[in-house]
Amino acid sequence: MWDRIKHKFEKFPARMAVARKIVELGLKVGENGKIYCGNVEISDVALAKSSGVDRRTIKATVNVILQDEQLSAIFRNMHPAGALLKNIANNLGFGVVEIEAHAGNPGILAKSTELISLEGISIRQAHADDPELEEHPRLTLITEKPVKGELINEFLKIPGVKRVSIY
Repeated sequence: MWDRIKHKFEKFPARMAVARKIVELGLKVGENGKIYCGNVEISDVALAKSSGVDRRTIKATVNVILQDEQLSAIFRNMHPAGALLKNIANNLGFGVVEIEAHAGNPGILAKSTELISLEGISIRQAHADDPELEEHPRLTLITEKPVKGELINEFLKIPGVKRVSIY
């Protein structure tokens, strides 16, 4: 997907910024040229401000997307992922394990969830950053209750894991 998007927008960094923001937020491009978060229409001005571009760049980006069959199929079917509970986990009595890893290492999610399950703790949410969108991708696990800090060393033994935070 990113190769196709990069190819289409490589000469237009502002349009690329808009396409990234649309993907990052899980926004959808409607056949009518409007942008939506679920079924809520997002104004071009609001998206432009958030992307650091002018509103005409939003229209130009949407036009390119709708004129390309592959891009149109991708962007017309985007859907927001839902709320990540990380910022309110403490208020809810949940735990958070945040793992920074080298992109492309298989098994990090599987081994991390195994470590947590061996402690008898269930996972409420798992969110992995896209390495194409984030310079330092993170795996965020929201747990039913806080995880013991002693597990940090176990997480660090997983191949590809660079850093772990538990809170």
